[in-house]
Amino acid sequence: MKRTLFEPEHDLFRSSYKKFLEQHVAPHHAEWEEQNIVDRGVWVEAGKQGFLGTAVPEEFGGGGVRDFRYNAIVTEETTAGGYSGIGFTLHNDVVAPYLIELTNDEQKQRWLPGFCSGELITAIAMTEPGTGSDLQGIKTRAVRDGDDWVLNGSKTFITNGINADLVLVVACTDPEKGAQGFSIFGVERDMPGFERGRNLDKIGMKAQDTAELSFTDVRVPAANMLGEEGMGFIYLMQNLPQERLSIAVVAAAAIERAVEMTVQYCKDRKAFGKPIGKFQNTRFVLAECATEATAVRIMVDKYIEQLNAGELTVQEAAMAKWWTTENQVKIIDRCLQLHGGYGYMKEYPIAKAYMDSRVQTIYGGTTEIMKEIIGRGLDL
Repeated sequence: MKRTLFEPEHDLFRSSYKKFLEQHVAPHHAEWEEQNIVDRGVWVEAGKQGFLGTAVPEEFGGGGVRDFRYNAIVTEETTAGGYSGIGFTLHNDVVAPYLIELTNDEQKQRWLPGFCSGELITAIAMTEPGTGSDLQGIKTRAVRDGDDWVLNGSKTFITNGINADLVLVVACTDPEKGAQGFSIFGVERDMPGFERGRNLDKIGMKAQDTAELSFTDVRVPAANMLGEEGMGFIYLMQNLPQERLSIAVVAAAAIERAVEMTVQYCKDRKAFGKPIGKFQNTRFVLAECATEATAVRIMVDKYIEQLNAGELTVQEAAMAKWWTTENQVKIIDRCLQLHGGYGYMKEYPIAKAYMDSRVQTIYGGTTEIMKEIIGRGLDL
């Protein structure tokens, strides 16, 4: 499908980022998958080349351009290469809005230069062992004590959790106020009482460090609170649409990559004396996958335009998140089937795409939660 979303400057950015991936990620990603973590040096190199913090003001070392199309390019090319270990998308798409919009001047000076240089890796900690999509059920607690907040609790499934130097932690500061009782704190590496547990053993995205975090009487300076006390839940609701669209961007790129790989495989693989692509069933399955991939792409590109215009609604972001990711899982499964036994072998990229895809319908809010959000918006 011919895309009309991007301008010439975006094409140049894409070309530069593809070269970065070829030079600094492709030669090492298999090793990072074995180690279950990427080398921090790739973050610094990405920062040097301007791929981190494109929306951050120039005075702090960023690109100074609030244009989600640059974020989308990073995500698309990372996904197209199968480089699911590097957590740039979480850094740029999810954490950046909090640091740009909610921080005061002192916090910006302290955190944003490192954010853009790659020397300060970030994460956001919402999910807890007993609390997933129900964010109002968060139990991590912060209690004011003089000039500090004392933080206690635990988080799990935290992307970039091992490498992170700054974790935005969502905590309850007033349990009597319900949704108005949550706040967000910047917890920095080596704060006493802040510990990282296991680098979790996932079925996919093996090179991406995903951790358990614990907080035991962590004294967080009041100067590390983001925004206003009690506004944390509102801030999350404001930023979740971009996070969910970001996941949809991954889905669209992953689907296109899977279909492309499978078409080529079906041209090369022979059975009964001819390429399997010559069989009607194969053609019909790929015709369906290609059509669905196009529909996903049209939806995602349209919603990127709406996000840039400040018009993407919570319900639309939920629609994009559930529908694209469910299609991702379904289509990649069908593409794997066409690979036959080879699709079950890890050395074939379709197998990795299959394993990497499964979490997409879970994190960022499950499919079921997305449908609930959409349903509420229908005023039923």
